[in-house]
Amino acid sequence: MLEVSALGWTVTIGVIVALLALDLTLGVLRPHVVGFREAAAWSVFYIAVAIAFGVVFGSIAGWDFGTEYFAGYIVEKSLSVDNLFVFVIIMSTFAVPERYQQEVLTFGIIIALILRVIFIAVGAALLSAFSFMFLIFGLILLYTAVQLFRHRDEDPSVDDNALVKAGRRFLPVTEDYVEGKMITKIDGKRMVTPLFLVLLAIGGTDLLFALDSIPAVFGVTEEAYIVFVANAFALLGLRALFFLVKGLLDRLVYLSTGLSIILAFIGIKLVLHWAHKDISDSVPEVSTPVSLAVILGILVITTVLSLIKSSKDPSLKAHPGSLRAKSEHPADK
Repeated sequence: MLEVSALGWTVTIGVIVALLALDLTLGVLRPHVVGFREAAAWSVFYIAVAIAFGVVFGSIAGWDFGTEYFAGYIVEKSLSVDNLFVFVIIMSTFAVPERYQQEVLTFGIIIALILRVIFIAVGAALLSAFSFMFLIFGLILLYTAVQLFRHRDEDPSVDDNALVKAGRRFLPVTEDYVEGKMITKIDGKRMVTPLFLVLLAIGGTDLLFALDSIPAVFGVTEEAYIVFVANAFALLGLRALFFLVKGLLDRLVYLSTGLSIILAFIGIKLVLHWAHKDISDSVPEVSTPVSLAVILGILVITTVLSLIKSSKDPSLKAHPGSLRAKSEHPADK
């Protein structure tokens, strides 16, 4: 079992908060259109920080834990790319001006990080108290994988987001973005801007992704510390990654298929782990190195096949997938 001292937690949280403050400064206090070169530089920076942390962590805690960290980080990073798909749809649906997209993304990352901290704490407590939660988490991931695969060629509907519905129904909303403000006054009346609704949509999306990603990362490690840092470092690079790959996302036509396979694999791994602990020691388990190799292999194959397919047929467009069919989820008239 991994033992992390209070000092270790303090230093880790301090580093993450400092990086988050840097992201906040770039995204909110200095709104601007992000070019490819800037996005690439910051993406490389955040990935380098995550790798450097993993190397230091593995050297200190041992490479069994180090391998678990890298496996968890890769799982969360791959799921975050699908998250970016939905962010692109939200930005397009609300026609968010490019100079304000950084602000929305940064606040979205903060919300996602807060939600994940809550779910990590709850998930770790449940797994510690009830071993059958490994079975529950595994079945949740298997269900998610099946639904994502069934609806892999669909886009989730922003209009069906419960938070957006409530915002439009109960709050007065301006027509314009009003210089990037979320709340403003017009003729003495306090109103929210479309940017506020965008944040609600992203917050609702973050909640759904947290419900999937936390069981997924617990499938490669039971250590709450590793789950936390893997999520944090995967999310911190999300803002820069959005601007780097948003023009390439449409080409990843098999991404949803690949993610559904990864979720199914981790779901099976969790079920086997539960069976090994609660039923019989003879039930085989999937080791972390094998998990890491399988996840990396699926991502590489998915990416290569996607690029080959989209190059042969440029008219193809990738979709993030949905957990429910459109016919089951009609938009309000």
